[in-house]
Amino acid sequence: MPALEVPHTLAQALDAAWLTKALTPLTGGATVTGVETVEVIKTVATKVRFTAAYDGAPDGKGAFCLKGFLDVDPEMAKGGATTVLEADYYDKFAEKLSVRVPDCVATVVDREAPLGVIIMRDLIAQGARFCSALEAFTADEAAESLGQLAALHAGRTLLEEAPWVRRRVAELAKAQYVPQPLLQEMLNGPRGEGLPARTRDAALLIEGMKALAAEDEKTPDVLVHGDSHAGNIFRTAAGPGLIDWQLLQRGGWALDVAYHIAAVLPVEVAEREERALLGRYLETARGLGCETPDPETAWAQYRIAAVYGYYLWSITRRVDPAIINVFVGRLGASVTRHESYRLLGL
Repeated sequence: MPALEVPHTLAQALDAAWLTKALTPLTGGATVTGVETVEVIKTVATKVRFTAAYDGAPDGKGAFCLKGFLDVDPEMAKGGATTVLEADYYDKFAEKLSVRVPDCVATVVDREAPLGVIIMRDLIAQGARFCSALEAFTADEAAESLGQLAALHAGRTLLEEAPWVRRRVAELAKAQYVPQPLLQEMLNGPRGEGLPARTRDAALLIEGMKALAAEDEKTPDVLVHGDSHAGNIFRTAAGPGLIDWQLLQRGGWALDVAYHIAAVLPVEVAEREERALLGRYLETARGLGCETPDPETAWAQYRIAAVYGYYLWSITRRVDPAIINVFVGRLGASVTRHESYRLLGL
């Protein structure tokens, strides 16, 4: 719906007249006569659960969740391109994949800004439960969510007609969103507590990302979720699903798998279970038609890919420090035990 203005504030997003137009693909243009806010969740983006009353809705109103960059400062608004990327995932990929995702009923995008919003059915109203960012998974739960990542990776042929899905690892390595001195200061603080000095070395981490990007170029491209921690998983009676497609990218399968296992499992559980979980992922991926490497090659790719998730959380600033500290600890422990820097020639 390119002719419809993308809202910049929560008030604009919940305006009945704007929602009347935005929900037209679902409602056929029925007038929204009432809007009630259920919950507002602010992280980098804003997620607002709400109900909208309109003719033809079950019981007179529908339950929705709208996501966008609302009421943000100019610096944060620079990330608006990621909301367009997420909208494109729902518009162009979601129905072609077996990945369990929310039912998206409308997207509104301004590609020049760039900025977008997504309106989805409210999964909580449908009985789903969202995992918390710090929720510790069991090994079996991790295997289930790895199955969803395998289903995503199995859609790699979609990349043939999707040049807009970029290889983000190299971009992250070059961009250095956090200057090295500041990154070192951050890693010397609470987030890096308990990690060896070598793992906390900001210069080494930056070089590790560059080396990982070079190695990732050699692997077959798949669709990569890019941010596969527990906070982006929901659970239903049918099984888990994935949300938050703002870091969608092309790259090697191990970027998602190494990140996911290290992020959702306590360190001692990851140490004990990760090799078996990797085997279960590879078996699932092969069953879905993916070409997978032999076990030893896969293990080596997994071990170097640990740098990706560790880097993402090491540079993170706009999240609750308690969450950052746990993720940097878990992901840094993975880099440490796998000697990822050494394997990357550093």
